[in-house]
Amino acid sequence: MLILKRTGVIGLWLLLIFSTAVVTAAYKQRFEDGPNRVFSGGPLIAGELYRGAEPDWAFVNDVSTLELQLLSPAQSRRIWVASVQGKMYVWSGYMNSFVGQIWKSWPAQAERDARVVVRIDGIRYERRLVRIKTGAVLDELMAVVSKKYPSRSSGADVESGNVWVFEVAPRAAADVAEGVGS
Repeated sequence: MLILKRTGVIGLWLLLIFSTAVVTAAYKQRFEDGPNRVFSGGPLIAGELYRGAEPDWAFVNDVSTLELQLLSPAQSRRIWVASVQGKMYVWSGYMNSFVGQIWKSWPAQAERDARVVVRIDGIRYERRLVRIKTGAVLDELMAVVSKKYPSRSSGADVESGNVWVFEVAPRAAADVAEGVGS
């Protein structure tokens, strides 16, 4: 009985040490330039700010993830990305699930303030997120997503609200003229 009790106490201490290390690492990453593979990060600072014509985003189908930073709150995360018809899209699944409603806060934050910065291969792009709830592009997009990632979502999943899809569109002229997010 004594051995079992000591083993339990040691196990609890090890769990406490591990939990403290994870929480500390997550907290510290919030102040770094961008996310790491596990934790969300701070604002995207490094990298050239793109100022040219709107790109054909087809190249993102060869990129595994991009870094996406909301302006409010100024946090960044790694996220899957796909392109259809030269436009770029990001999405968030499991939005109707209990876990999704707790864990996935960025989509609702993006609906409140759509301005974002994305960083792809070290280049930052000032954009805005436009939620897509219906349309012919959804089935084509979800087909690209299913080929690229282990996701089997469909246009019906988007229309039901279980998956939220956003087009990563150019910023509004007023935001650019005022230098919002620069």
